[in-house]
Amino acid sequence: MTQSISTKTILKALGTASLFGACLASAQAEDSVTIYGRVVAGVDVQSNVHQANGATGTQVRAASNQWGTSMIGFKGKEDLGGGLNSFFLLESGFGATKGATNGPELFNRRSYVGLNGSAGSVKVGKNLFIDNDIWFLDPTGQQWIGTANLVHGRNWGGANNIIEYQTPTWGGFNATFQTSLGEKAGSTTKGRKDGVSLVYQNQGLELRAIYDLVRDANGKYGSIKTNSDGTTTAGNIYDSSKELILGGTYTIDKLKMYLGYENLKAPDVAPGSTNKVNHYWVGANYEVSPALTLIGSVFHVNANNNGGSANLFMAGLNYNLSKRTLLYVGAGTVRNSGNGTFSLEADEAGAPLAGQSQTGGYFGISHSF
Repeated sequence: MTQSISTKTILKALGTASLFGACLASAQAEDSVTIYGRVVAGVDVQSNVHQANGATGTQVRAASNQWGTSMIGFKGKEDLGGGLNSFFLLESGFGATKGATNGPELFNRRSYVGLNGSAGSVKVGKNLFIDNDIWFLDPTGQQWIGTANLVHGRNWGGANNIIEYQTPTWGGFNATFQTSLGEKAGSTTKGRKDGVSLVYQNQGLELRAIYDLVRDANGKYGSIKTNSDGTTTAGNIYDSSKELILGGTYTIDKLKMYLGYENLKAPDVAPGSTNKVNHYWVGANYEVSPALTLIGSVFHVNANNNGGSANLFMAGLNYNLSKRTLLYVGAGTVRNSGNGTFSLEADEAGAPLAGQSQTGGYFGISHSF
């Protein structure tokens, strides 16, 4: 016996199938793995680059990570129900011009796993150190002419063996706490890093405070290190120290203004060595159009005990050809005084002789995926 199927029954079946498909798509979106990254390359020029023979000269080279690090990463999450989800992130930085990774590790930037819920999030593994939150206060977006230069990269490191907790946001305020375990037998301080980052956001205003402790192999700040062969190496404020970063941004229509201050202290360095550094900057980004952004910033540093001082000036622009492809230009000059050997770019290999200035810049293309 043949049974006829009504139009109402067909529509109901189609509706059920559509709902099931939507739920399946939603589940796939919530429990997913994403591959992402970007490739950055261009050309770079710097004057007064110190050479091995003691002379200086202008250097023209391929620009790899000057605008931002080339990287490839994998991230994913799983909905555990009840507002709780698990997540992971694996990320490796590399230089596009040579195809070499930024470090020997497979995932040299980040490799962590964690949980996120109504009480906040917890991460365990490897991450950028907490002072990398200075990115939000840097008018250049931490380009190679930016906040890292005048502190010899002190605010631009990674952290292994981390345990990190971030609070939920309450009334525009949230906090992140991070510890990087030193893993030294018999000591909880040797080689350990700790830090806290506080954020307050209200409409166009954003305020940040970061405080961290980077201890040396002795569990101190800049103390003398005894090497395996019995020789010693003097401690350095830029390698291990106490760091305080304060600053904020304010956005008015298409203009975003930046103001920042950084202080380093290393009480355990050898007498007469630099044990205090003060670093200041101001800057702005202006969106001329949805595609074009202009960048301008001024930085100043003063290191005590003949550590030198310097002024750094930077101007640049970002031009978006599309949502994923960007052209960039950055140029600047650093004016060293006294014993200052601060370089125009974050690449320490390109530093000038003490008291010399540098001028230069870079341009290139970035493609994100």
